[in-house]
Amino acid sequence: MIIRKSPVEIEQMEHAGRVVVETLELIGEHVRPGVTTEELDELAEEFIRAQGGVPTFKGYRGYPASICTSPNSMVVHGIPGPYALKDGDILSVDVGVTLGGFVGDSAYTFAVGEISDEAQRLLDICQAALAAAIEQARVGRHLSDIGHAVQKVTEEAGFSVVRSLVGHGVGRSMHEDPQIPNFGEPGRGPILQTGMTLAIEPMITAGDPDVYLHEDEWSISTEDGSLAAHFEHTVAVMADGPRILTRRLETSLLR
Repeated sequence: MIIRKSPVEIEQMEHAGRVVVETLELIGEHVRPGVTTEELDELAEEFIRAQGGVPTFKGYRGYPASICTSPNSMVVHGIPGPYALKDGDILSVDVGVTLGGFVGDSAYTFAVGEISDEAQRLLDICQAALAAAIEQARVGRHLSDIGHAVQKVTEEAGFSVVRSLVGHGVGRSMHEDPQIPNFGEPGRGPILQTGMTLAIEPMITAGDPDVYLHEDEWSISTEDGSLAAHFEHTVAVMADGPRILTRRLETSLLR
C-alpha cells in the first residue's frame, strides 16, 4: 500500500530532509585523506542529535552506526569503522534522519582529494541519472518511468545499474511501499499521485552490475571490484511537479 502524505506531513518531511542535507554538508567538509569513516559517523550522530533528530539507521534491524559509508567498490550499507580515506577514493555516504515522526533520506558520493577522470565521470553520470529519474516523479506518470530514466542515462554512458537493490517509499517509516527498481520498461506499475513520497536512489557501477554481501551481512560491493556510485534524494510528487525534500542549497558544497 502506497501511503500518500498531506501537505503538512510533507512539510515535516522537508524539515527532516534539511537536517539530512546539513549533515551531508558537514561530512563533506571533513572528507579528506586520513579521516576514518568512524570519525565521520561520530560527527554525523552528534550533529543530528543536536538538531533534535534521531539517526534513522542506528539500530535498524541491528545496524550499528548512524550513517552508511561505502568506499570505492562498495555500493551501499558500509559500516563505519577504522578505514582511513585515501587520496583518489570515492566515498558514498547515506544519511537518514527522523524528526517529528518523519524520515528524510539522502545519499551523496564524495571525491576524496584528486580522483581519476573515469571516477569523476561515474559520479557525474549517477547524478544525471538521479536528475532524470526525479523529472519522472510527476502526477500521471508510472512508477517504472523513474527506473527507466535511470537505466537509460546510465547504460548510454557505458555504465551498469545494480539490479538487486532498489529505491523505496519513505515517510513515517524509512522503508515504505513501493519498491523502485533502477531499471525497466516505461509505462508500467502504479500511476504516480499527489502526496506520494519516494526515496529515489540510482546505484551504478563502472563495470558489471553483479554485487555480493560481505560477512558483516550489511556491506554490499561489486563482484568485479569496479567502482560504484550512489546518489539519493527524498522526493514528493506534487500537483506542480516533483518537490525535492532533501534539496541542496545553491551555496552547497555538494556538487
